[in-house]
Amino acid sequence: MLLSIVISIRSLRRHDPDQVRRSGRLASPLSPLPGLPCVTCRPPYAVGFDVVPILDGDSRRARLADARLYLCTDARRARGDLAEFADAALAGGVDIIQLRDKGTEGPLEARDELAALETLAEACARHGALLAVNDRADVALASGADVLHLGQDDLPVEWARRIVGDDVVIGRSAHSSDETATAAGEAGVDYFCAGPCWPTPTKPGRPAPGLDLVRTVAGREPDRPWFAIGGIDNSRLDEVLDAGARRIVVVRAITEADDPRAAARALADRLRP
Repeated sequence: MLLSIVISIRSLRRHDPDQVRRSGRLASPLSPLPGLPCVTCRPPYAVGFDVVPILDGDSRRARLADARLYLCTDARRARGDLAEFADAALAGGVDIIQLRDKGTEGPLEARDELAALETLAEACARHGALLAVNDRADVALASGADVLHLGQDDLPVEWARRIVGDDVVIGRSAHSSDETATAAGEAGVDYFCAGPCWPTPTKPGRPAPGLDLVRTVAGREPDRPWFAIGGIDNSRLDEVLDAGARRIVVVRAITEADDPRAAARALADRLRP
């Protein structure tokens, strides 16, 4: 998919950039990538999305600075209720919602991922929240997502930044003292997640550094936002807050709740006393 995007951008380069922007295909000048004519184009609306305007980088980073509750969800293919679920969770106080679908139903194809992201983007626009894409810089670019989240084994931040441009928020996963220290100062990174605090089925087989890692990060007082992640729910929130975190990422605490709005509200109210 990334190759097709690059080829498409190459063809656009033949046109006057201002004319192309006026036609609704580009929102910023093209950016060079070594060996290629250009790489970054930011549509004023996400590709295929009719009503979702794209925020600029300052607006996104202002929302990130204020964010406290970050939700990762799958596409809810078995339930078929993604739109209703997203509205409920966001109404309950979720600030960032990330699509991360690696479940038992098999890989989410790019077309289906973009469709799910469109659903989430519309909900985020209604509630003033940020939309995050996991791993895939090409999908983040195509969908007009606000955030790209990268794991330790994903595309290097420098290359991801060249693809998505300067306006997209980039986050980093960090699982050790050294990784969190790197993420706290790495060029191109806007926030990072420290954990897992407890073992979690989202990352089977990964050792949990636990709350000691949260304490270590909190003690360093990083300049950029960071989130505790991994096995956090309402019953464990006091321990996480006592360890020094002020922002959290959750999955099952909301995705498996009978009432997602109430579950989100219970967490959000405690994160914003």
